[in-house]
Amino acid sequence: MDEKNNGIKGTGCEILVPFNDRKPLKDIERSIIKTYRKNIWSKFIKAIKEYNLIEDGDKIAVAISGGKDSLLMAKLFQELYKNGNQNFELEFIAMDPGYHKDIRSLLEDNCKYLDIPVSIYDADIFQVADKIANDYPCYMCARMRRGSLYGKAQELGCNKLALGHHFNDVIETTMLNLLCAGNFKTMMPKLKAQNFENMELIRPLYLVEEKYIQRFIQNAGIWPLNCACMVAAKKIGNKRYEIKDLLEGLRKDFANVDMNIFRAAENVNMDGILGWQKNEEKHLFLEEY
Repeated sequence: MDEKNNGIKGTGCEILVPFNDRKPLKDIERSIIKTYRKNIWSKFIKAIKEYNLIEDGDKIAVAISGGKDSLLMAKLFQELYKNGNQNFELEFIAMDPGYHKDIRSLLEDNCKYLDIPVSIYDADIFQVADKIANDYPCYMCARMRRGSLYGKAQELGCNKLALGHHFNDVIETTMLNLLCAGNFKTMMPKLKAQNFENMELIRPLYLVEEKYIQRFIQNAGIWPLNCACMVAAKKIGNKRYEIKDLLEGLRKDFANVDMNIFRAAENVNMDGILGWQKNEEKHLFLEEY
């Protein structure tokens, strides 16, 4: 650890604020309900209700990567359980896919400070993904990490796995599919696991904008992990960053561009498209012409 600037040398981690600027835990928890009620708490609750993300008897594995999104999600679940009807159970899990030892310590320190009772387990995913995927390991790494998290959640008797994808992730994924894959497909608020029986993935931050997550973390004085992948740091840039830049430019010329992209996935006009896919079966408009 670099004592002078609280940075971790050679790991690619970026500090937001020094450790000694962290706010007391009770103030951090209170800010979720008070300061960020409109832009974080209410959007979190709305997503849960609108997409039926939590049901009676659920046992939810809350996946913590150590980044800003998952740390906030864990605290939101804690506040919901504390202030709700407690009709569900929680397990907080974190995977170490091959972190530098100082990155692992940072993850443990943040969870301890935020009073998140996390269970951390090891998985050698960074190296495996690098060997399999060569120049573009991020996609393979994400798939492997999700599979590992599903397996751990199932081992703990959970029926749902919560991930920290937020509103901007949804928009960027929609644009990535449109511009890079030639299809119109968005990131869903929940979906059933294909290879894990009776398991669902849920995204409770689905309606929460990234800028408010950043503000919460910075104001709390928490130093989150970034990707922390030593493999990806050596590879070619991720297309998602190019999409971020593209959207930033579009916002200057088009009002409400993010929300319009989001709503486009809710308002697909089946009379105005050439084709669609359902259950892996392709259809053309001529079938119903």
